[in-house]
Amino acid sequence: MAPVETPAVSRELSEFFQSPDDLLKIAAFRKKLMKEKASIDAKLKSGVKEQLDATRDGLKKLFGTRNNVQVIRDEMAAVDTACRSTAKDVKMFDQISRVSLVHRNFAQTDEMVQNLTELYDKLDVISSMLEADRQDVLGPAPNLLAIHHQLTQLEAFRNQMMLQAKSASADDRNTLSRYFQRLNKELAIFEDYIWDIARNILPIVRAGNGTAIVKLVKIAEVEGREDEKALAIKLVKKAARLDAAAKFNSIIANSRKIKLYRSNLMTEIRRSIEKLFHDAHEKDKDSPSAFLEELQKWFWKDIVRIKSGVVPLFPPDYNILSVYVKQYHKSLDETLRRIVDNDPDAGFLLTLHAWLGEYRESMDELEIDPELLQPPLLEGREQSLIDDYLKVIIQKLDEWTSNAMATDAKAFSARTEAPELDSENLYGLDGAVLMFQIINQQVDVAMESGQSSILAQVVKESGRIMRKNQAETIKLVEGEYKKLVEKPEEVPGGLVEYVIAVANDQIRCADFAEALSARLEPRVGGKYKSMVVESLNSAIDGYLDVAKKCTQTLIDTIFNDLNPATKLLFTQSWYSGVMSQVVETIRDYMSDYKAYLNPSLLELLVTDLIDAFLINYLNALRRASKLRMPTAADRIREDISEVFPVFANLKPAREVEEQLEVMEQIIALLTASQSLVFLSYWPFAKKHGPNLQFVEALMKARDDLDRSGVNEVMDSIKRKVKDENLGERKYLTRGRCNLVLTLVATLTAEEPTIMKKIIVQTGFSAFLGR
Repeated sequence: MAPVETPAVSRELSEFFQSPDDLLKIAAFRKKLMKEKASIDAKLKSGVKEQLDATRDGLKKLFGTRNNVQVIRDEMAAVDTACRSTAKDVKMFDQISRVSLVHRNFAQTDEMVQNLTELYDKLDVISSMLEADRQDVLGPAPNLLAIHHQLTQLEAFRNQMMLQAKSASADDRNTLSRYFQRLNKELAIFEDYIWDIARNILPIVRAGNGTAIVKLVKIAEVEGREDEKALAIKLVKKAARLDAAAKFNSIIANSRKIKLYRSNLMTEIRRSIEKLFHDAHEKDKDSPSAFLEELQKWFWKDIVRIKSGVVPLFPPDYNILSVYVKQYHKSLDETLRRIVDNDPDAGFLLTLHAWLGEYRESMDELEIDPELLQPPLLEGREQSLIDDYLKVIIQKLDEWTSNAMATDAKAFSARTEAPELDSENLYGLDGAVLMFQIINQQVDVAMESGQSSILAQVVKESGRIMRKNQAETIKLVEGEYKKLVEKPEEVPGGLVEYVIAVANDQIRCADFAEALSARLEPRVGGKYKSMVVESLNSAIDGYLDVAKKCTQTLIDTIFNDLNPATKLLFTQSWYSGVMSQVVETIRDYMSDYKAYLNPSLLELLVTDLIDAFLINYLNALRRASKLRMPTAADRIREDISEVFPVFANLKPAREVEEQLEVMEQIIALLTASQSLVFLSYWPFAKKHGPNLQFVEALMKARDDLDRSGVNEVMDSIKRKVKDENLGERKYLTRGRCNLVLTLVATLTAEEPTIMKKIIVQTGFSAFLGR
């Protein structure tokens, strides 16, 4: 059995709906099909109307011609009958007929000789008048009708001569043709002139010489009647007996060339309009916006002048307004299609979308019949302009911002020279400023459209691009830091400076995005307002996250250099003092950070730096196997005394004291006697939580407590925790499935303290160590 061919409609539907999710697109697909159907219906309606009008006019002319032919046929039959009856009734009729024919031949010969003799003189006069009129195509053409009249007579004479010369020899015919060459030349010049007038009807009317157009129309009418006569004679010759037809002198019209001046006049008008639009487009083909701006200057003036100045010069049956408006509309549509097909810039698409609406309104105000404006410009696909605009915006924004960020990424990776300094003497890169210049330009263009939906879409896409760049920036910073840690000898210097520059850029970008949000929020309303605000707020949050990542990388860089020193903490070497190296390293890095990092970021970095110091220090303390007491406690006090001035130089001393307060509480735990440990533990637990594992590790490390003493201390502490109902973080395992469940319940302050970070690391470290 032969396979059944799938209809085109089914194929299209199967391509469009390929998954269940595509069913959500049914409404949009139906709307698209309805638009296409409306456009096709409009085209068909316009085409059918034009064909019906043409068919109606053709039938009218056909019926009129048939009637004329019938009248001529009857008249010729009557003449033939009269001639035959006369020949029978009148004696010697044949003799009289021959004498009459000889007389006519003599008269025609005399006229022919005279015309041949005067031909060149007449052509001299005609050439002179024609040259005078041609000097000013926009002039009144004072000699136009006289020239046409004389050329028509000479052309009729030429046609008669050439018809009669058909029986002559080839040499005689060639001689006669050469004799009429000058006449043929003048006829060609005259036709060029009148078609030049036809191509400049509007400028001639503007020049106040409408009479020239009237004369042109008169010539077209005269030539049209002569065409009809010639066609009628040709039809008579086919319908009547040739011997009867040959008896009429007017039968020489058979030699006339059908000129179709009226049709050619309409054709030249249409061509002139096509040329008008072609020249306008060519002039500004590299700048569609300039073309539209220039079009606005003359298009409507032309339509108004056509209605007021051109239409009264033509007979009503010419429908000259319809000819002009249709051709202006068609040529404009073709030009706009060429522009849109050449991928114009996004700003032009928005301008064009607004202009199309103005076009319809202006045509309505000028009372132009909507039927003359079918099919609509660009097939009525105004919404597709918005879709194209958004596609261009997305493409260009992606392209431009990617290029800008790629340049920054290349400089970040190579680090051949230091980042640039801005007006505040802070490090920065060019990409961030350039990206927001691009975004602001596109937002400004979208705002000019006056449509909140367009503006919201542009902002949404801009937000997407910002978040994309943020993810790439984080990936770049992480990658370069990883290289520094794993292969420091292969990594170019200057990573710190470039991380500072990137961090500063994030604050700039966040400020730019916030300013953009403040500028746009009053300009949009409803659902579009929330879309704009959410997109920009998400971008702002993203920039702050990247800035946080950069500051953390700066801190990690410090402690990466401090690894050798921190490994010595609470070892035998530590008792001799290692904190001076830590202090100098921190001071050295922070001098650069303080000089080139944004002050807001510096403040956050210092807070995180102190936390990072405490985390490293307390983790090292937790891992200590033995602490020589009370020497260890004294050493801890000295360490804190050494590092405190460095931090106090970066933020207020009171705030530093608050952050380092946990060390005083831990020293109290280390120095308390076995019986009084729980008293020192209580203020620590109230602020930081039970932290039983950490406290137990401290107690075990003290060399002044034996195992039983540690157990006794921990028992008293656990009773205190239970009595006071303090929460405890527990780490549970299920079999050996490597599943960790962390349950945190605390009645302490809502804000996590530094010990929360310690205990989390402790728990996971214990788990990973199994």
